[in-house]
Amino acid sequence: MSILDPHRKMSHPPLEGGVEITHLIDTYFNAYNAARLREACQVFVKLIEEDATVGVTLAGALTPAGLGSVLVPLIRAGFVDYIASTGANLYHDLHFTLGYPLYRSTAQVASGAADVELRRKGIIRIYDVLFDQKVLLETDDWLYRTLLRPEFQKTMATSELHYRVGERALEAARARNIEPPVLATCYECDVPIYAPSPGDSTVGTNV
Repeated sequence: MSILDPHRKMSHPPLEGGVEITHLIDTYFNAYNAARLREACQVFVKLIEEDATVGVTLAGALTPAGLGSVLVPLIRAGFVDYIASTGANLYHDLHFTLGYPLYRSTAQVASGAADVELRRKGIIRIYDVLFDQKVLLETDDWLYRTLLRPEFQKTMATSELHYRVGERALEAARARNIEPPVLATCYECDVPIYAPSPGDSTVGTNV
């Protein structure tokens, strides 16, 4: 393939209203991170069309930022066959299951400039996500009591651990009239979740 392939020449017709999202991405997402997004979309189309096994990996503080709400519809639509996640993402997903509020902040707070004040007020910061420290304590209490149940008193794989926690999480979400987040939805849709190192989070600590 020629480096200056004429088939890859960029063309930019004027953007008009009413353009379908596929045409928008294929035509205008030509360079930088937009091009990587276009490539990712094209790979995703192939995965769906070819009926491939699709695994989703979660790393970084995704669930505290509310991105579980993006993943849940994909799980329900059958696009996710299994998940490999850090324990922290699964732990923080439980805050939403239990109805605890998390808040977005500002770039100044994210810089750490307000950390002394946040500590004095008992507020936890995950980059630019804020929440009361009671959220951690009460989530820990729920998780600890859950793990004391008889069905957890044995050796098990992380997939079974998260399946059983997900079952209790679904009950908790329904009792609070909350749309089930990731763990509860994975239980409901029978999507296994694996955590390569469960001890990297409070889930493992409570175990």
